[in-house]
Amino acid sequence: MFFIIAGFFEIGGGYLIWLWLREGKGIEFAILGAIVLFLYGIVPTFQPASFGKTYAAYGGVFIVLSLLWGWKIDNVIPDQFDIIGACIALIGVFVIMYWPRALA
Repeated sequence: MFFIIAGFFEIGGGYLIWLWLREGKGIEFAILGAIVLFLYGIVPTFQPASFGKTYAAYGGVFIVLSLLWGWKIDNVIPDQFDIIGACIALIGVFVIMYWPRALA
């Protein structure tokens, strides 16, 4: 759940900054984007795994959420290769976060 919340904060904050810089929206978009990106930095700290493992796995979730954001917000429908790549990324998330490991 923290991965999804962090993903929406990162993508949403980045999107607000994008709108400010690329689409000429007002400075309030930049300020709100900066606040949302700040929150993104906090949310992953609630994950029980180490920093590197958390951020590596989050990358796969980010890929999926970015494609969904593009589809629902920008009306860019993911093609079959986007979907295949997203599935591969989610397999990587599962392996990194949940694959059983031998005790050392």
